[in-house]
Amino acid sequence: MAPLILYERSAIIRAESSEPLMPHTPDERDPRVAAAIDRYWKKNVTIMAVLLVIWAAVGLGAGVLFADTLNAYHLGGYPLGFWFAQQGSIITFVVLILVYAILLNRLDKEHHRDLAAGDGGAA
Repeated sequence: MAPLILYERSAIIRAESSEPLMPHTPDERDPRVAAAIDRYWKKNVTIMAVLLVIWAAVGLGAGVLFADTLNAYHLGGYPLGFWFAQQGSIITFVVLILVYAILLNRLDKEHHRDLAAGDGGAA
């Protein structure tokens, strides 16, 4: 059975051994590290908010509010408003999950570089 991993703000530790998974954990009391963490979370929340607005616009806007206008066009033999209500919002949601994963991987790499630079390259 895999060990239970606890996630804490200051460090990631194994529950069974209490030793850090990362050889060095940045000191959050350092103002540079605290600023890097704040920048990370602000960017993360901004990305999340933008993607949720896109999802709401496609799911509610295209599928419900603008359905009559979109029904003038057809996709695969079905009115476009119907297609968005039935398929488009689901496909958009899956694509947005992929976009979120890609953007957060980039943000994580940027955050790790910031922490390494703020810690003198020790991270």
